[in-house]
Amino acid sequence: MRFPLSSRRHALRLLAAGSAAALSTPLWARPAASPIPLQVWKDPSCGCCKDWIAHMEANGFRVTSHDSGNTTMRARLGLASKFGSCHTAVVGGYVIEGHVHADDVKRLLRDKPKALGLAVPGMPIGSPGMDGPVYGGRRDRYDTLLVQRDGSSQVFRRHA
Repeated sequence: MRFPLSSRRHALRLLAAGSAAALSTPLWARPAASPIPLQVWKDPSCGCCKDWIAHMEANGFRVTSHDSGNTTMRARLGLASKFGSCHTAVVGGYVIEGHVHADDVKRLLRDKPKALGLAVPGMPIGSPGMDGPVYGGRRDRYDTLLVQRDGSSQVFRRHA
């Protein structure tokens, strides 16, 4: 169906006015996104785990921490110890092992691949939680791995 040119112009003006109004709303007046719930298992005395939790909270996650260690939970969730680190988390049905960057977790939740989850094995310096002043700005290269349910993995993101 075709509309007269004047009707189309009017519709475009209304659309433009609505878009301008939406864009003119200050960021502080827009509703905040709900925090993403995340559960983490860690040792109660681990400082880098606390720093990783702070990183996740600063990036929109609501963290519930279990200070009972993570080895048992990692095994219960089906993640092989070769992917192990000092803390294990669960978010959106995925396992998150180690010092995974919040942006990687958000991408995982957005893309929803068929996988067990993400892992940063070990404790690479420069990763979230391992990047405090004590490391003097050092940043090692490391990979975030996408771990499949069969135990295989592939690089999800390279960090330089």
